[in-house]
Amino acid sequence: MTSQTDSETDGLWDLITRARVVLWDFDGPICRLFAGHSAERVASDLVDWLEGRGLHGLLTEQERESLDPHAVLRAVDRRHPGSDLVAELEERLTHEELKAASSAMPTAYADPLIRTWTAVGSQLAITSNNSPRVISRYLGDRGLIGCFAPHIYGRTEDLSRLKPDPHCLIRALSAVGAAPSAALMIGDTPSDLEAARRAEVPFLGYARNQPKEKLLRDAGATLVVRSLQPLLDTVRGQA
Repeated sequence: MTSQTDSETDGLWDLITRARVVLWDFDGPICRLFAGHSAERVASDLVDWLEGRGLHGLLTEQERESLDPHAVLRAVDRRHPGSDLVAELEERLTHEELKAASSAMPTAYADPLIRTWTAVGSQLAITSNNSPRVISRYLGDRGLIGCFAPHIYGRTEDLSRLKPDPHCLIRALSAVGAAPSAALMIGDTPSDLEAARRAEVPFLGYARNQPKEKLLRDAGATLVVRSLQPLLDTVRGQA
């Protein structure tokens, strides 16, 4: 939020002070993974790779024009679930994500927020559609891996479990032994919101710009921040 009302400030304080476990989406709230390595180009390369194998007809025109590599991966998995084709496509995406991790842009205030939340005794976990190998590499490079490990729940071989399926959230809650009501999910997409709803976990939206905020609010998010600074200030107030 660029300017918070009193009720929004109270709502933020309530969410944060009640959360014993914080479930973070990765790409968005923690960093912009593809800040220096275009996600649109990755999606296009995946489509070109499929077409080079004679699979032009596997995707619809809308899917071929997708700017989201995860959308391409999902589309292929829907038609050939569990196949070698999907496994190879997923590995190609993971390779591109690993390259992107080296030029990812940290989200402002994310690093100190993560460290401060850990310092005050909260349990943190990652619940993401990205590869756990990529997440671990980025967090390791930033010196943040100890704030999360071993609770990093990313993309698995079962692509039907990607968010908005709540599978990764439920895995995280089960691993740390927390009830959904004792947790908080921080995400930046409607699929994050839907996963949190289905897992019955309170949700806080993060949006780096107005269009992303509108997407979250249109999907039903009631509390959205445009900066993580208010969270950092609130958590520091708990220390």
